[in-house]
Amino acid sequence: MKTRLGCLSNKSDSYPDFTEFLPPTQDRATRCRKLSKDEVVLWADSFDVLLSNKCGLAAFRTFLKTEFSDENIEFWMACEEYKKIKTPAKLMTKINKIYNEFIDVKAPREVNIDFRTREVMRQSLAEPTPSSLNEVQARVHSLMEKDSYPRFLHSKIYQDLLNMQYTHCHRNSV
Repeated sequence: MKTRLGCLSNKSDSYPDFTEFLPPTQDRATRCRKLSKDEVVLWADSFDVLLSNKCGLAAFRTFLKTEFSDENIEFWMACEEYKKIKTPAKLMTKINKIYNEFIDVKAPREVNIDFRTREVMRQSLAEPTPSSLNEVQARVHSLMEKDSYPRFLHSKIYQDLLNMQYTHCHRNSV
């Protein structure tokens, strides 16, 4: 209980460091040089651009952890992996795992979806297809885009990345 309460003091506005999502120390310099200020700036243009960029996705995941809502992006990522599955047996296994982890009302990392969407998802468990999760994934995507994404763009994590890249670009041009 003490550990849980201690976590509450880590608000996204006061996030001290964004390096959690960066690669291990020996790779950071190389990876950061590959991330341009233009890329970081583009993340503000579109939520989908952010999600399609490996570093952008990692930064957004880190931000959601500070808000205790990382189950949304974890669910979205699980859906992306699910779409790649080709065999019916693996589809069945994966969809049940996703349902039990994120959709069921007793799920440990339950995502916030309406009853109708949850019911449609539950019914698709019988005969899953690669598109079975599309509707639920779209709902969660929309929620993140309208709610978490604007806060991310104003967060210390994103602002620090902009400033880091800006400083890095100036150092290289001097």
